[in-house]
Amino acid sequence: MIRETGVKHRSGNKCVQGQMYSMKPGNRPFIELRLQDTEVYQGLLVLVNRDHPVRHQEQQTEKLPGYILRSMHAEEPDISLERTCLHQLAALIDACEATDKITVVSGYRSSRKQRQIYESTLASHGEAFTASYVALPGASEHQTGLAVDVGLLDRELDYIRPSFSGEGASGVFRDLAPVYGFIQRYQEGKEEVTGIACEPWHYRYVGYPHAAIMEQRGLCLEEYTGYVKDFPWGIRHLCYEDGERVYEIYYVKATGEETDVPIVTGGSAEWSGNNQDGYIITVSRTDRNQEQA
Repeated sequence: MIRETGVKHRSGNKCVQGQMYSMKPGNRPFIELRLQDTEVYQGLLVLVNRDHPVRHQEQQTEKLPGYILRSMHAEEPDISLERTCLHQLAALIDACEATDKITVVSGYRSSRKQRQIYESTLASHGEAFTASYVALPGASEHQTGLAVDVGLLDRELDYIRPSFSGEGASGVFRDLAPVYGFIQRYQEGKEEVTGIACEPWHYRYVGYPHAAIMEQRGLCLEEYTGYVKDFPWGIRHLCYEDGERVYEIYYVKATGEETDVPIVTGGSAEWSGNNQDGYIITVSRTDRNQEQA
């Protein structure tokens, strides 16, 4: 069993070290959850890019509450996000003590809206700029409701490239983001993998502890969804500890129109499709001894 010390996690007003390791699950008790093939395209960990377009079109979103600042751009007068993403974003901004500094620039976009933005940017900025900063219609994470563009209120905010780099509130936001389930989706050095230039303002909600693991391993979402496949059900599972809970993560390949997905018992379980070929299962518990149960 290999153990790694990970990113610092906030627990109340203090930080604790996260640890990651792999384990052989042995004969673990489990139940089976039957998932449909369409559910591969749903969940917090869906990979969306030009090779893996949005397949689940009906998104459940909520409008930003009044206490979250939002920029007043004509392109997006009403901003909304997927419910869990929205609630965690509010908690993150509050933890940064930046409710009067950080503003939301963009959230959920329909396919029609994404096409309008793409075509408008193409006409005004040209092909090279558009290819670097605007995803093709159908290939934008904004269409999931799980992506958010943020900026600093005291600076002039461009809708496509809002200012959100440097120290201060943006630096605190970047440091705490993994604790609340967010990743900077397009980072410097990952352009060849993601197909998008570095965007310090663009954050994607993937949930905890996945964001923390991605930060620790230096992985973008394309790399992480591939990495999780190294931990198939029943063979080798990925575990992550943060001092409060133990998270057990494994991959189950979709087998057809229906897949019976094993869910380890003894904890709280969540699942997500990867928008490719299978499901990522996350089971959390408070007692690490249950791993051997």
